[in-house]
Amino acid sequence: MEERLVSFTLFGQEFSFYSDAPEYEVQGAIAMLRDELEGTDLAARSTVPSSTMLVLGCLRLAARYVNLDKEFSTFRTSQEKSIDKLINKVSSGME
Repeated sequence: MEERLVSFTLFGQEFSFYSDAPEYEVQGAIAMLRDELEGTDLAARSTVPSSTMLVLGCLRLAARYVNLDKEFSTFRTSQEKSIDKLINKVSSGME
């Protein structure tokens, strides 16, 4: 996919970047950042610089990602154990 310029406005400031990600992914990421920032008390404070709010929002998203990654790893390990048990049952039934 070819890179294109993506622009969006947040806190009255326009941000632009280039991306080759599909449009739905870009819009999903922007919506997620908006939800994260607008859903906090930080959004109501006009004394906090927008750059600080953006960094804090990104850190909250990163923390959520780390937690989901840990949960997925636990889930994957659990599934691998279940599959191994099933394979052992099927193998022992065939002997």
